[in-house]
Amino acid sequence: MGSSELSFSSQPGFVLVVGVNGGGKTTTIGKLAHKLTREGARVLVVPGDTFRAAAGEQLAVWAGRAGAAFFESEAGARPHAVMYSACDAALTGRAACDVVLGDTSGRLHTNAALMEELAKVKKTVAKRYPGAPHETLLVLDGTTGLNMLAQAKEFHAAVGLTGLILTKLDGSARGGAVVSVVEELRLPVKFVGVGEGIDDLQPFDATAFAASLFDEQLAV
Repeated sequence: MGSSELSFSSQPGFVLVVGVNGGGKTTTIGKLAHKLTREGARVLVVPGDTFRAAAGEQLAVWAGRAGAAFFESEAGARPHAVMYSACDAALTGRAACDVVLGDTSGRLHTNAALMEELAKVKKTVAKRYPGAPHETLLVLDGTTGLNMLAQAKEFHAAVGLTGLILTKLDGSARGGAVVSVVEELRLPVKFVGVGEGIDDLQPFDATAFAASLFDEQLAV
């Protein structure tokens, strides 16, 4: 069970969410958890960001607001170990769920060591749960501009993305730079974030998005 925008080859579905610092990744996971629970899925949120101060606490708050379960992990645990334990819990029934949402720490796409760590997280998930993660989604800040493509290329090379989530499209941000990412990497935009509220994550509507870009050009 899951969202029609997401594709799972087996149950539970496993979604790994990645992105740079400050792109809105953690709040996006909370909003996605809320969307999935409203659709009837049992969601397990996994705090794979073990570096940023209070990241786990922030994610736990979002999980609570969304009505999702939160995977408790030991302080200072390695990200790949947390993901492995979460997979094991989901597969053995110790954490009954339909969808696992795995958070990761934000990282610059130019930091080779951190990108290698991210690749290790994905390999560890696949080791415990063959075929997973079923979706690997990159959160892109809609205000980023042309640097979006460089970010997406590096993350795609490291973990093999399946889709994009475009955030911060409230206000004047239109996110037009994502067009180059879609064209070059052939990755779909799955969701867009249009505000700070828990309901402000929407399925991507190509027609509405194109219209907003056109309106922006007319206003210049």
